[in-house]
Amino acid sequence: MSESYQIHTISTSYLNELSNYNYLIVDKATKLAALVDPSWELERILTVIEGLDVKLHAILLTHSHFDHVNLVELLSVRYGPDVYISAKEAQYYAFSAPNLHTFNDLDTISLGNTTITCMLTPGHTAGSACYLLSGCLITGDTLFIEGCGRCDTTGGNPDDMFDSLQKIRDTVPIYARVYPGHSYGKEPGYPLWYLLENNIYFHLVNRAQFISFRMRHAQGYGSDARERRK
Repeated sequence: MSESYQIHTISTSYLNELSNYNYLIVDKATKLAALVDPSWELERILTVIEGLDVKLHAILLTHSHFDHVNLVELLSVRYGPDVYISAKEAQYYAFSAPNLHTFNDLDTISLGNTTITCMLTPGHTAGSACYLLSGCLITGDTLFIEGCGRCDTTGGNPDDMFDSLQKIRDTVPIYARVYPGHSYGKEPGYPLWYLLENNIYFHLVNRAQFISFRMRHAQGYGSDARERRK
């Protein structure tokens, strides 16, 4: 069965170092679009939106770290979209934006004929969230193809991350394609079953073992930023 939407991946970067994936979800019937985690290269994002001739209806934020939200205000001024973030994230970090709407776990957002389910997945931040559509999961910094997000910044918690990954394992269809906020070697779009087989964090089923491994760099065993993310 064909999906009601298309996902367009937009890779952006800051000084060719800190790279992010922005995702444009386009409802096929209405050409309404939702942009996930807009960051860094405004002109590149505008080129995609205007080239597809879609209406930017919403901005969906997985969390409030600067590298995932730094274009929200500029895009809000230009298009006036609704902006969505979890209530827990907005409250914990006092996040604000024009036309801001907050959601709780398993609330849904309608984008034309496309339904987007908001999954609260704390761990990387206090109120991180993923967006589940029919056939895909957009994960921000909760889950990467190769690992999971770091848990040693303000509001992060490896205990919560363990629960969030178990929640994804138990509730998301294994055929759902995973679209993370960053890549460490693998392109976005691998099915969840691939991660269940190959991502080490899904193999750490003991909570204490998971926490110890996830926090190994924070405990002084290394300081490389890319490794700490993974």
